[in-house]
Amino acid sequence: MSSVTPSLVINELAKDLGPVPAMGNRMLRVLESVSLKAYPGQVTTLLGANGAGKSTTLACAQGLLQPEGGTVELLGQNPFGDNPDLRSRVGVMLQDGGLPPSMRPVPLLRHVASLYQNPIDIDALIKRLDLESFGTRTIRRLSGGQKQRVALALALAGDPEVLFLDEPSAGLDPQSRQVVFDLIAELRDAGKAIILTTHLMDDAQRLSDYVYIIDKGCTVAQGTVAELTARAAEDQDTRPVSFCAPASLALPEPPAGLHLAETESGQYRLDGVNSPEHLNWLTSWWLREGILPTQLNLQSRSLEDVFLEIAQKEGRV
Repeated sequence: MSSVTPSLVINELAKDLGPVPAMGNRMLRVLESVSLKAYPGQVTTLLGANGAGKSTTLACAQGLLQPEGGTVELLGQNPFGDNPDLRSRVGVMLQDGGLPPSMRPVPLLRHVASLYQNPIDIDALIKRLDLESFGTRTIRRLSGGQKQRVALALALAGDPEVLFLDEPSAGLDPQSRQVVFDLIAELRDAGKAIILTTHLMDDAQRLSDYVYIIDKGCTVAQGTVAELTARAAEDQDTRPVSFCAPASLALPEPPAGLHLAETESGQYRLDGVNSPEHLNWLTSWWLREGILPTQLNLQSRSLEDVFLEIAQKEGRV
């Protein structure tokens, strides 16, 4: 991507929240040093715990907030201020999009599309996101997943070059989720720059071309999913083992360096495995207790593992 001009460049971004009475009206800095680049034809994902600075970073990138330090360039321009030409080239989907509750989805989408000189093919978009199936209802009567589809359609109405997507699959049923994933992939392949935020690590791992992890207002890790997971494996050469068995088993105390827990009812995970002896300890426990797992998975490291390890180092979990 080095020969391609990035669509979004954020360099050493700093932003103050404002005076906080509980702190004696001292300024609270929510962004200290965030840097990232997003390229056309790429899904760039921003990950971070609640309060890490993701929303503030995106608000600065979209021109909704003006930073106290650092620089932001969106399509080569400063996004802050009144710039209709730039805004017509950018689409924004918010998780809580502030959709007008009394409007119906299709008339709203057609109205928004009419404000652009070169809108997307609205009829094709309506069909693709199946908006007609609930088109007779007002937005206030839609489910969360249906509102997400409307918000995505509105973000795409102007056929933007850069697309900001905040939790695009939240609340979607599996079929709608797959439609949204396919659409994001097609938009990326068409050369759109897509900046994605999500709390769903499986979605991030599946969709992302490049990932930035933010913590306490700073960029703390970056890379492709393969690079991040490989780096984590080098730093800590272990693999998690997950298995399904009867719920609420009495768990034994594992050897030093291992951690065994029931993550959900009937779903267990052993962390820290890095030798055949560790697997032998696990299977010996199963033999003693007559446990036959219904599912067993020796996993490679995932993006969620990387994220949790960073959060643990930073004292988040």
